[in-house]
Amino acid sequence: MSAIAAPTHKADPRPPRFKLPRGACDAHFHVVGPGSRFPFAAGRKTIPADAPKEALFALHDLLGIERGVIVHTAMHGTDQSVTLDALTARPGRYRAEALLPLDVPDAELKRLGAAGFCGARFHFMKHLAQAASIDDVIAFGKRLADIGWHLQIHMEPELIGDYAAAIRRSAARVIIDHMGRIDAALGLDQPAFQHLLRLLDDRNIWVKVSGCDRASRAGPPYADAAPFARKLVSELGDRVVWGTDWPHPNHQPPIPDDGDLVDLLADIAPTPQALQALMVDNPQRFYQFAPLD
Repeated sequence: MSAIAAPTHKADPRPPRFKLPRGACDAHFHVVGPGSRFPFAAGRKTIPADAPKEALFALHDLLGIERGVIVHTAMHGTDQSVTLDALTARPGRYRAEALLPLDVPDAELKRLGAAGFCGARFHFMKHLAQAASIDDVIAFGKRLADIGWHLQIHMEPELIGDYAAAIRRSAARVIIDHMGRIDAALGLDQPAFQHLLRLLDDRNIWVKVSGCDRASRAGPPYADAAPFARKLVSELGDRVVWGTDWPHPNHQPPIPDDGDLVDLLADIAPTPQALQALMVDNPQRFYQFAPLD
């Protein structure tokens, strides 16, 4: 029988010291389980620890986050039920990015779009299943562009340069996950980060300045990774969004405290204008949230 994995999120995150602006958006997180209601994808060696919507909502309330983008997790495969359930629990406050096969019917895209999905994520990571080539994914992007959706690309850092030409061909807007999964220890001049900066010269391409905790080699509070996010915010201020990546799946110890991640924003977006763009204006535009009242 499969063992139950240990949780990768803190049960008692601390309240952040840094105050977020009204309408702040967490643009990258997941909802996991409960497995008794939403079965996990077959073939897993471990049963993921539950991180249900109730825990997510409590976290967002603690952090001062009013909007969010649920990234459907590979732990639930291509069955979007767990994400649909979370979307309906707080109408209008959340959007979602799906995990889809390339032959998904148009009717399914329409159904998901009506519920609040607005993009599709594809993995090119060694620890996650890769279902298609980058060329096939970019071709699929034409279907997404036709309905106003975007492509989300999650890739190993050494692939950024190799995939850049294909990504630039995308008819759909593209958003790159977790700053391209760069390694903070390799410095701002590392080839992967320089490839990412060149790729982002294309205004059809956005980036999530999430994942400082994954890029860091120094550990909490992840100050060694902040310069990468700060440079992206400084140079691409109208095409950046931020997220917690809660509940931090496949994360090496120590478990991140989401209060630390919010406090790091003081270094990532050090002016009120940069913070407003990163946390409110950009996600409202990219994910098509209704304007704030």
